[in-house]
Amino acid sequence: MADTKSAKTAKAPAKPKAPAKKPAAAASPKRGSTAGKEPVLLSGGNPQIAKGYGEGPTQEYIAASPGWKQDMCRRLDAIITSTVPGVEKAVKWNSPFYGVERDVWFTGFHAMTKYIKVSFFKGTSLKPMPPGESKQKDVRYLDVYEDGFDEKQFAAWIKQASKLPGTKM
Repeated sequence: MADTKSAKTAKAPAKPKAPAKKPAAAASPKRGSTAGKEPVLLSGGNPQIAKGYGEGPTQEYIAASPGWKQDMCRRLDAIITSTVPGVEKAVKWNSPFYGVERDVWFTGFHAMTKYIKVSFFKGTSLKPMPPGESKQKDVRYLDVYEDGFDEKQFAAWIKQASKLPGTKM
């Protein structure tokens, strides 16, 4: 019969060391992201971008906008950002939204076939009122075409709109 005491105290043979792990690969883009691939353009050339909050999804939307719309979206975003420091941003329903608090928005825009439609969610309270009418009681629109828009008036509307109660979405 074997000595059970010495069998219990005997050391097991040393395990060979595992090979060093390779550095982790860069994180893959989040599902629905257009990073590293051509964006899907919906009707009117509006980019299909995964919903999300913050600067990243907003800039992804702008970068995916085709042709002249990309520069115009970049200009709209720059005016909004400089007029309302600390503005909240999100992409929902394939459109950038802007607000003074999360999920409470005062404006947004959407690429159409021949223009970009800017929505002022409390637009009937702006002076002067933006020109585009809506079926929704408080909403007014500004259609921005390739040849430009009145940036000074747009900034004034943004400043006013940011001080009004926003729309929850």
